[in-house]
Amino acid sequence: MAPTTEKRSKKRSAPAATGPKSKKVQLDTSERPVDKGKKRSRPVTLPVEEQDELGSEVSEEEEELGGALEEAGESSQAAKDAARVSHKEQKALQDQRKASKPHSALLAEAKRAWSLAHRKDISKDERTKHVHALMDIIRGQVKDIVLKHDASRIVQTVVKHGGQKERNEIALELKGKYKELAQNKYSKFLVTKLIRLCPSHRASILQEFNGSILRLLLHREATSVLADAFELYANAYERSLLLRDFYGKEATLFSLTAGSVEEKDRSKKGLKGLLEGADQERRRRLMKALKENIVTIFNNSDKGAVSHAIVHRALWEYLMAVNDLEDVAEAEKLRRELFETCQEDLAEMVHTKDGSRVVREFIAQGTAKDRKHIIKTIKPHVERMCKDDEAQLVLFSALDIIDDTKLTAKSLVSDITASASSLYTSPQGRRSLIYLVSPRTRRHFTPAQISLLAETDAVRAKTSKKDDQLRTEEIRKAASEPLLSWVAEKGAEIARDPGGSLVVGEIMLYAEGGTYHWSIHRANPHDQHIR
Repeated sequence: MAPTTEKRSKKRSAPAATGPKSKKVQLDTSERPVDKGKKRSRPVTLPVEEQDELGSEVSEEEEELGGALEEAGESSQAAKDAARVSHKEQKALQDQRKASKPHSALLAEAKRAWSLAHRKDISKDERTKHVHALMDIIRGQVKDIVLKHDASRIVQTVVKHGGQKERNEIALELKGKYKELAQNKYSKFLVTKLIRLCPSHRASILQEFNGSILRLLLHREATSVLADAFELYANAYERSLLLRDFYGKEATLFSLTAGSVEEKDRSKKGLKGLLEGADQERRRRLMKALKENIVTIFNNSDKGAVSHAIVHRALWEYLMAVNDLEDVAEAEKLRRELFETCQEDLAEMVHTKDGSRVVREFIAQGTAKDRKHIIKTIKPHVERMCKDDEAQLVLFSALDIIDDTKLTAKSLVSDITASASSLYTSPQGRRSLIYLVSPRTRRHFTPAQISLLAETDAVRAKTSKKDDQLRTEEIRKAASEPLLSWVAEKGAEIARDPGGSLVVGEIMLYAEGGTYHWSIHRANPHDQHIR
């Protein structure tokens, strides 16, 4: 009898009870334009979860849509007949109300074209065709419909995916209405997109805000428009247009920021350009107006404007003007008043270039009591500051300037070393660890960073009494024991990381404590590479 052969079934196994797996849609991204929008620097006082949500495209659309996403859900299959009839009646009533509103036919036609233009699974050529069709529908009517939440998104789609011709056309149509648009919950995103994508119209858009900059900074919706424009997209001349309101009405009415090249170059200097050639009385009036406007912003700190780079620039310009005063007593008085105004909000400022410089100047010029207050203010945010390029310079200046090394060791050094495991994985965090044992080393700090840190050296020589070398050695000694303990415990793991090996090398070369060198070898006798 011939041997029987088993035939293996080639059928697939039955699908699970939950149903077949959904297929993933393969999107053609080869020709799709990538929208690489910049993001503002974030205050170190914000929680990580809240920080990740700010400024994203998703959050913009969610804020515009509001509760519309919840209303768009599919109706339940098990709904009762009476509920269905009621729903149909409500739908008919809703359509009737929409039809009675102005531009209802235009919006209905635009929505049909928009539903095709903003799809993600179409080619670039096909999207361009739909965008041109959409532009033909809304051309000449943009100013009338842009304040509506659904129409605002339609116009944003044209600006985002259209060509420069369509963008400039929309920018011209909206001329004269940008201040109103910036204060609207939905159209504020369109203003930001036009500022970013229409550089030829940027100056004219920003000029429409003149005379209302301070009020817009304290406005819930408009504040983000000005903050993005100043920090991300404006050049030096365009920033001067936004800063001019800080200098008071006299500067707004009698200073020129447009015209000849010389006038524009002078306006780029900000307050320093205005004070050039001014008599003593005019200098006093301009500085007084700037100070009053800064105080107004900080007295309304709950509005969120104290964390914006434009406010920090105005603050830095005022502080530099105070330092240039010939009367030392008056300069000290004005500096003291400014510090008392913003001392509670210093942690909101360290994440920008000018804000970091202001805080470092306060540390250098302040008394022992002032420095202690600054340390107390920033202490809850030390770990986040270590990971920020600008904020960490404040920590480094505090280590370089403050004579009370017991205070800095207890409040700053201990927090930095305690966070070593989370810091060594990023370049900023590694610099924070290395600075404790080898400050301003050219192996890990660029000449630009060292130059920024050296800005306060001249003031430190006048306000700090302890020898610089002695202060550095005391900080290194305070940091050595916890850092060596950290390397002894996790040295093998850290050294396998390319960046971590640099930190381990600096600690082994410059940290003080021979006992720990031996304990590392005893704890890891086979890891000769970390010796």
